[in-house]
Amino acid sequence: MATDSNIVNVVAERYALAVYELADEGRILDDIAQDLKDLQSLLEESEDLKMLISSPLIDTDKKKIAIEKVIKQAGANGLTQRFIAVIARNNRLFILPATIEAFLAELAGRRGEITAEITSAKKLNKTQMDSVTNVLRGALGNKVTVDAKIDSSLIGGLIVKVGSRMIDASLKTKLQRLQLAMKGAQ
Repeated sequence: MATDSNIVNVVAERYALAVYELADEGRILDDIAQDLKDLQSLLEESEDLKMLISSPLIDTDKKKIAIEKVIKQAGANGLTQRFIAVIARNNRLFILPATIEAFLAELAGRRGEITAEITSAKKLNKTQMDSVTNVLRGALGNKVTVDAKIDSSLIGGLIVKVGSRMIDASLKTKLQRLQLAMKGAQ
């Protein structure tokens, strides 16, 4: 029996594949990818926007109008605007984050890119990001895309995730290990 998250992922992948094919046909894949990354950032930063797309209490027409204004104000490509309008009209805005992830994964997969998720305690400057990216390219191959995230609870260091592999070099984890080692020594 399929779980709700599996159903959401299947529907999101279908939407993502549809917009991917339209963007590829129009030779605007990079534009659409950037629009969706920008929207993804907006969703991560705005609790109001998250509530707008996920709340069943907000009227579908009001959701559609609001999200269309946000997308238009962000300067999104016409295809992105129409795509989001279709999702809104079908009352499926709640799958938007999964759809964006699916689109970006499809794009990366077809380009032979590997996505590495880098989580740090604070935003890495350009030199640090370039250094991490170069190390990853050397270890994984030439086509590495870095997705940077911030988690202030890490205190310092990095967590690097590539596929199912994870390297945790955060100060938080090191302190937790030290704490466990000290408890064991008592």
